[in-house]
Amino acid sequence: MVETGKQAPPFELEASNGETIKLSDYKGKNVVLYFYPKDMTPGCTTEACDFRDQHEQFEELDAVILGVSPDPKGKHEKFVEKHGLPFLLLVDEDHKVAEEYGVWKLKKNFGKEYMGIERSTFIIDKDGNIAKEWRKVRVKGHVEEALNYIKENLS
Repeated sequence: MVETGKQAPPFELEASNGETIKLSDYKGKNVVLYFYPKDMTPGCTTEACDFRDQHEQFEELDAVILGVSPDPKGKHEKFVEKHGLPFLLLVDEDHKVAEEYGVWKLKKNFGKEYMGIERSTFIIDKDGNIAKEWRKVRVKGHVEEALNYIKENLS
């Protein structure tokens, strides 16, 4: 389980552009690592588009946005293309990284129980430590909250 102030769990995942991405690739930058349940669903699309619309402001603060879901690369590619996402989506089909970050949870929907991603965001500082975490994220206003946190605490 991750803890604020501690080293972020390292990972190596395939990205929507076909490259293999490691968290260590971004040492020296702030990383916004957001976990979301599924490409092309309403809440996840809104969240991704909010990050897209604020992308330049994150870049100005030396912050990289990385989205993570259990969807396969092909689905990520379509999601990126359809919505013009300027950041990478990472493939976590076996949900190992989601488990390491403690966001792979038992969920309930219409009386059914299943395992899935609990929408969560982690800000990882330039030294690779967890600076801030949000769990059970409500999409509305969340991206601005993350951006403001970086502005006020890490820039």
